[in-house]
Amino acid sequence: MRKLLVLALVGLVAQLIDGSLGMAYGLTSSTLLLVAGVAPAAASASVHLAEIGTTLAAGVAHWRFGNVDWRVVTRIALPGAVGAFAGATVLSSISTEAAAPWMAGILFTLGAYLLIRFARPLRTDRVGGRLRGRFLGPLGLVAGFVDATGGGGWGPVATPALLVSGRMEPRKVIGSVDTAEFVVAGAASIGFLIGLGSEGFLLPTVAALLIGGLIAAPLAAWLVRIVPAQLLGAAVGGVIVLTNARTLIRSAELDGPARPALYALLAAGWLAALVLAVRALRRTHRARAEAAAAPAIAVGVPAEASDAASVSEVPADLAATGTPTPR
Repeated sequence: MRKLLVLALVGLVAQLIDGSLGMAYGLTSSTLLLVAGVAPAAASASVHLAEIGTTLAAGVAHWRFGNVDWRVVTRIALPGAVGAFAGATVLSSISTEAAAPWMAGILFTLGAYLLIRFARPLRTDRVGGRLRGRFLGPLGLVAGFVDATGGGGWGPVATPALLVSGRMEPRKVIGSVDTAEFVVAGAASIGFLIGLGSEGFLLPTVAALLIGGLIAAPLAAWLVRIVPAQLLGAAVGGVIVLTNARTLIRSAELDGPARPALYALLAAGWLAALVLAVRALRRTHRARAEAAAAPAIAVGVPAEASDAASVSEVPADLAATGTPTPR
């Protein structure tokens, strides 16, 4: 019972992160299950089965808050489902010994990507036009395959790519990616069911993760408007890197002083990424304040009034991401 309560809490925290950041539910949950000794295929299968419920709840919540672009959802979800089904089939056919370092390597790489991505400002200045199907289709296919084989990865692949395009509001990127993940999780679960059978799913674990995720989904859809994703992304990336580094170091059979030295190096990199993320967030806030104050100064409004206006008029979705919203 204690283990199930811990898993429910993990599901809650993972969904809060995922709903606020547009990624990391699968990464967080799969990483914990691997550390607990669950086989890679069973871990990914259980997480994806739980995600069917959590992503449905998240999609409905994001839709009610106006965070979903249905055109993007339809064009990215179906290729994502194809990639996820293929990835589940591949992972199901690999032995546990071979799959453990493979899956840890994917999670480690995605965690490092989060660290690098959120250590610098997210660019959303390329405004205009629509996202084309020839971009969304391959993106969904790759993201779905990585998601199923790595136990997570849909968000870390899809969300930054859409943010960098600069053609969607950050909150709509997060809402659309979370909503499309419902289809991806369903396709991955079917692939695991075919490859592993029903015994491949750890149903008590699925239930615990699902309950925690369902509780967190509505709150996460609201938090996406106020949580600084810049800092959250760097923090989550460091946790994923350090946790999966443990599996990789064991697979490489590193002993002696090399092991603590490598951990210290990774921890230093995480700390540096957090510092850079905070600086990037402050620079973005300062730039927004100066941009808001410039018109007031031009017409002779006192500096104190313009400063107050710059604070009060910052839209909530900007505070959530630390990035300019396309207009």
